[in-house]
Amino acid sequence: MASARRSRHAAVMRTGLRRVVALGAAGIVFGSPWPAGIVSAPPPPAGRVTPPPSARAPVFRWPLDGPPRPVRRFDPPPRPWLAGHRGVDLAAASGATVRSAGAGTVLFAGMVAGRPVVTVGHPGGLRTTYEPVRPVARPGDVVVAGAPLGALLTGHPGCPPLGTPVPTGSCLHWGVRRGPDYLDPLALLGLGPVRLLPVGWPVSPDQPSVSPGRPRPALAGLRPASGQPWLAFGRTRSALSQQRRQSGGQPFVLVGGVVYLAAEP
Repeated sequence: MASARRSRHAAVMRTGLRRVVALGAAGIVFGSPWPAGIVSAPPPPAGRVTPPPSARAPVFRWPLDGPPRPVRRFDPPPRPWLAGHRGVDLAAASGATVRSAGAGTVLFAGMVAGRPVVTVGHPGGLRTTYEPVRPVARPGDVVVAGAPLGALLTGHPGCPPLGTPVPTGSCLHWGVRRGPDYLDPLALLGLGPVRLLPVGWPVSPDQPSVSPGRPRPALAGLRPASGQPWLAFGRTRSALSQQRRQSGGQPFVLVGGVVYLAAEP
C-alpha cells in the first residue's frame, strides 16, 4: 500500500511539473513571462542616443560678478607673431573676485612676463586665462564654474584710464585657447561677438531689461542704421539712467548674432 501511494504521488508530481513547463512555454510564446505589474522598458528609438553627462557640452559663465562691461574686444592678429588682442578686457573694480568661467583644473597660477596669471584647463582641450589676478587657487585645484580664482589687480595694459569710459580703472583680461589657437572667450557664452557702441548712443532707460543670450522678439519701429531688425534692446540689468552707476546696468543692443554694449559716457 505504501509503495502504491508513493507511486501515485510521484506520478502526480511529474504531471504537475509537465503542466508548469508547458504553461511557461506558452507564456513566452503568447504573452509576457513576467508577473502583472512588471513591465520591461522598451529599447530607445534607432538614431536617438542620449550622451552621458560627461560627454555633454560644458557650461561657461562670465568670470566676474554683476553685469558684463567689455571695454576691449577680441582682435586676433592675422599672423601669430603680429600684434593683436588675444582675449577680451572686462572692466571691474580693483579687488573684484575673479571666477573660473567653467569647470576644470587650475594648471598655472603665477607670473608670466611680469604679470600675475591664472590658467584653468577645461574638457575638450580648452584653456582659459585670467590676468592680472592675485591668485587664491593653486595648480592642481579642481574648480567648478564660478569658483573664485583670485582678486583683480590694477595695471593691465590697454585698460581705459580711471573714469573713461568706465569708472573702475582696472580690467580683467580674459583669454581662451585650444592648443596654439586663441579663440574669442565670448563664444563660450553663446552670445556671439561683442562690439562697443559709440559714447552717447541713444539708449532709452525705459526699455525693458533683457538678458544677453536670450533675445526677445523684435521691437516694432526700431531699426539700426544697417537696416537689420533689432532682436533685443535693453539693459543687462534693470536700471534707470540716473541709477546706472549704482546698479551697474549696462545698455546693450543685440543685432543679428552680435551683442553691442553701449560705452559709458
